[in-house]
Amino acid sequence: MSIPTLLHHRWAVPALAELDRSGGSRFVPLVHALGASREGLRRTLDSLIDAGLVMRNPGYGHPLRPEYVLTKRGRKVAPHCARLMDALRQAGLEDVGLRKWSVAVLLALGRERRFAELRTILGATPRALTLALKELVRVGLVERRVHDGFPPSTSYRVTRGGQGLRRCGAALAAVL
Repeated sequence: MSIPTLLHHRWAVPALAELDRSGGSRFVPLVHALGASREGLRRTLDSLIDAGLVMRNPGYGHPLRPEYVLTKRGRKVAPHCARLMDALRQAGLEDVGLRKWSVAVLLALGRERRFAELRTILGATPRALTLALKELVRVGLVERRVHDGFPPSTSYRVTRGGQGLRRCGAALAAVL
């Protein structure tokens, strides 16, 4: 599993972090704890079950009110999700940081790169990458540099403020 695959669902990282914190949760309390929509969280949990990170608690009684717990693999990944969530909350960047390509872009920017290099590394569409880069530049996690010359070229690099999130993302990517 990759970072973009995990972050395909907006609630995946927060759900893993909450399940790590609580040790398991029923569906409705999880909806309330995260502030997620029922359908969005349902799709996210199905995806996390398919990925082998979450399972329904086999020892919990009621089939219409299942409890979700972390699998063995999920217990390795979830603490890193919790650290990423803490870093995003402290920076006030939950909305931006939990988008599909944000953390992946930060990881790809281990050094200064041009747009085409990023696109090749990530496999993102030009539109998705453009939107992610614009948002990361807007919040100050990435710096956009325009170089003189003909034709002018543009490169991107992680700012000092983005380094902490990059480290959290790298730790998460290492256990995926």
